[in-house]
Order: sequence, then C-alpha cells, then structure tokens
Amino acid sequence: MNPAPLIFGTIAVAGLAVTTMAASKASPERKQAELEAAIAQSANAPSADLTKIQCGNLVYAGNKSSVCFADKFLSDVSKETSLNVGRNFVPVRLDANELFNFPFCVWSGEGAFTLTAKDRDNLRRYLLNGGFILSSPGCSDANWDAALRRELKLVFPEYQLVKIPMSHPIFSTVKEIGRLTDKNGKTTQIEGLEVNGRLVMAYSKDGLNDVGNAKGCCCCGGNMIMEAAAVNVNILTYSLLY
Repeated sequence: MNPAPLIFGTIAVAGLAVTTMAASKASPERKQAELEAAIAQSANAPSADLTKIQCGNLVYAGNKSSVCFADKFLSDVSKETSLNVGRNFVPVRLDANELFNFPFCVWSGEGAFTLTAKDRDNLRRYLLNGGFILSSPGCSDANWDAALRRELKLVFPEYQLVKIPMSHPIFSTVKEIGRLTDKNGKTTQIEGLEVNGRLVMAYSKDGLNDVGNAKGCCCCGGNMIMEAAAVNVNILTYSLLY
C-alpha cells in the first residue's frame, strides 16, 4: 500500500473538544452520539503525520464509528517497542480510497448496521492486500456482533471467524499473556479471520475496547476482556511484523 495523506490532526481534535463542551449538559448517550458524529465528520478533513504508523478508526455504514475504543495501546506500543506509532486514532471512512494508507484499523460501535456496497468492496480489498483490523462491539453489544458476523459472511464467503489458540504469537509478541478472562473472571477467547495463512482480523464479542481508558465513552464495558490493553499492544505489533 502506497503512503498518502492521512486523516487526523488539529481539526479532528478541535471538533471533538467543541462537541464535548457543547454537549456538557446532555445525557451520556447523547454525548456519545455527538462524539460519534464528530468523528465521522472529521474523516472528511484529511490531515495527519505520515512519518508515523497511524491507526485508523473506521467510519462505516454511512456515519457509524467508535467512541468506546481506547487508543492507550498506541502509546504503549510506542513506549515498549521501537515502532514509530501515532498515539491517537485517525478517523477514516471505510468507503474511501484513504483507507489503503492505513496498515491497521479499529472497528467498533453499537447497534445493528448494514455496510454499503463500497464499504464491502473496500473491506475485502483492504484485508486481502495487507491491511489488519482489530474489532469488538461497544458494551459487548449483541446486535453489533450479529451485524458484523453477517457482513463478514457476505464479504468473505470463503473464510470464517475461528477461535485463536493461546499459542498464537499475538499472545506473546510483546507481552506474555497466558489466559484471557472476562470481568467475571471466566476464561474466554478471541476470534480471528485468516486469509491464505495470514491473520488479517482479530475480533472479540466480549470486548477488546479497554473502555476504562476510552475518552467520552458512556459504555458500561459489557463483558470486556480484562487483558485487552496488553492484547491490543501485541496485536498491533504482530500485524506490522508478520
């Protein structure tokens, strides 16, 4: 994938700050919806530093995006590896050509959704040509989980999500992780989409969002994975090295 101007910077940050202040008296759900709208809007204002590895925050199905996914793992990767990683998510539309400037994206949200034809086409081309997606629903939302599984079957009828064994490098690339637990202490697993022997997507219906470190999120966290931050460090590093 050839580098090109990325999408983020002072416009997006300022837009989100203004939205937060304007919605200071609104309900948490209203604030979250307005933040999501601001993220979608900022994806139309390209501006980012291409000297760093940037992580996209997907805007999809029109104007849906993620508020409840923490970007703290990006700073952790910068501190714990030699990778020159941008420390904030960059809003990018799934249906835009700019998508292919990002080696790594997060994909999250709440509620049912339906991708557009262009979304589906870009999603397939992106994952078949070197891109990687880290994904889970906000608040372990069952409707979002069902929508994602339906869309993946439409986009990749020849592949399917499968459980990732704990022996996989994503559990040891930077941090050694021997067990994944939900907030109730029960053992859980994450799933992955593998294409021609290459892992191109990591997914958890329970939650890899690390919502405790997410800004502007009203989410309860759902049945989140407690080791999410460490897992996300490993997944990003793995996606760039393998």
